[in-house]
Amino acid sequence: MTNTGMFFRMLFSAVFRRRSRAVMAVIASMVGAATLFCLAMICIAVPQQMNQEMRAYGANLIVTPTGDSGSDAESDTSASGDSGSSADGSSAAKSTGIDAAMVKHTTEMVAAKGSQKHATYRYENVRVNAAPYVMAGVDAAQVRNLNHHWVVDGSWPTAGKVLVGRDVADAMGLKVGGSITIGYRASDNASGQKTSSTGSSVSSSQSAESPESDAASQSSQSSQQMRDGRVNSDIMDTTGTEFRVAGIVDTGGSEDSIIYAANADVDKLTGVKRGVDVIEYSSGASDLNALVASINDMTSMHVKAQQVTKITASDTRIITMLQTLFWIVSLVVLVLTLVGVGTTISSIVSQRRNEIGLRKALGASSAAIGVEFYVESAMYGLIGGLVGTAIGYGLASWLCVAVFERAIAFNWALGVASVALAALVAVVASIPPVHRATRIDPAIVLREE
Repeated sequence: MTNTGMFFRMLFSAVFRRRSRAVMAVIASMVGAATLFCLAMICIAVPQQMNQEMRAYGANLIVTPTGDSGSDAESDTSASGDSGSSADGSSAAKSTGIDAAMVKHTTEMVAAKGSQKHATYRYENVRVNAAPYVMAGVDAAQVRNLNHHWVVDGSWPTAGKVLVGRDVADAMGLKVGGSITIGYRASDNASGQKTSSTGSSVSSSQSAESPESDAASQSSQSSQQMRDGRVNSDIMDTTGTEFRVAGIVDTGGSEDSIIYAANADVDKLTGVKRGVDVIEYSSGASDLNALVASINDMTSMHVKAQQVTKITASDTRIITMLQTLFWIVSLVVLVLTLVGVGTTISSIVSQRRNEIGLRKALGASSAAIGVEFYVESAMYGLIGGLVGTAIGYGLASWLCVAVFERAIAFNWALGVASVALAALVAVVASIPPVHRATRIDPAIVLREE
């Protein structure tokens, strides 16, 4: 029989003679591998799943017009997070907004970096019972798909029907199915004459207008209400177009103070068809900073992109907490696995003490004895790692289905790493007892016999 054949014969003989100890070593490796693989799979899958879940709570990226085209876009979007923008009180023409071609181009740039959903908003100042309100022209399907957290009592806006915010409904006593008369005055929408913030962008960025913007707005309203030192009778004009109230939206945010209508109705009401003021994106891009930079670097586009801080910060904070928890638990599991495997191998070495002394007396080297124990430990680790990885994947799949209602695919690279790590941990755990075994003095052992 060759040396190799004798080696494996002795190895398997030692394993089967001490099956209970071998099973304990395999179980220790299996538990460690199952726990670590399950945590690793969840740590990889959860950020992706969380990213998708967070996308249901609105946009994480907004795009607005810049002032490069000579418009007052900064005034229109002062609430979108640009602290340097404010109403200038000038009489320039109202911003033409972002046209359809630019919306398409920007959307293609966002889609190239990952999954995306988007909605566009066109804001106009309108009057209801002579009081100023903001009206948003929207595509109802886009807004509904983007903002799953909106609570709508009734239905979404369609032709001739509007969706009003809860604050608007409470102020005017509106009910679903009732009517509302909305008036539009071009003078209300001149540059610097904004009477309200653009609601959706406020909600997205949680920013407030600067004091300079407030002062300019108040000044413009005062000049609008007074003419030749007398009260302007135009502010008492309650005429307008009648709409039905399709539904009432309640979000607890600035959306509750806005009236939403179909784009075609806004075009008809204003008599002007123009671009949008804000594009909101729910982007699945892995690096939003790079996406924002790539959009802003295209100066010819005359648009400006920025992240929605409250969404991206929450997403990042939750993922960081989960990853930190993963590393802490993984470290604890790794230490426990080392202790479990090391204790079992130490017990095996103690039981084979006489055998080791006899083999050394017959001429076996310490290196040969050490290699045998290391291979035996690695075998326990491989078996435990294979079984544990399979169990860990089953647990991870069950957790993801139970929590996120989504299945996850097996990560082969992570699986191979898990099995290799289990074998390595078993070998490392066996180093102290094997070192003691190779230092056994055969003369002392045999004399005890």
